[in-house]
Amino acid sequence: MSELSDLYQEVILDHSQKPHNYRVMTDATQSLKGHNPLCGDQMTLYLRMEGDKIQDITFQGQGCAISKSSTSVLTDLVKNKTKAEALALFDKFQKIVTGKNSEQLDDTDLMAVFAGVASYPNRIKCAILAWHTLKSALENKQKQVSTE
Repeated sequence: MSELSDLYQEVILDHSQKPHNYRVMTDATQSLKGHNPLCGDQMTLYLRMEGDKIQDITFQGQGCAISKSSTSVLTDLVKNKTKAEALALFDKFQKIVTGKNSEQLDDTDLMAVFAGVASYPNRIKCAILAWHTLKSALENKQKQVSTE
């Protein structure tokens, strides 16, 4: 394994074991559940919106290391972003984990740690669950998100 792959694996494990923004948000303006039946990942995203801006975002749930770390990274990346900025990040992340990204990623891009997921098609749903849940929440959908 290369040094970069080792680093990426370390970041994923760190976010999985000590997820950022892992708590119920009591003053959330909306929340939405996500479920990946294939792996058993279940999570709830909590958002506090102020106009078009994601003022705060947290989550609770259980899942595999990829799912939990992806959700942790998502909360770091979209906090204080507008809906449009968050949806652009969704598009970028989806391209990264499906191997369709044409952008050059560097070590400072937190999304880059998930580029290897594209080599494991069964794990893509784990990585993208929180992102689809966020997209649905931003589109004011109320139905639980499922990767199936």
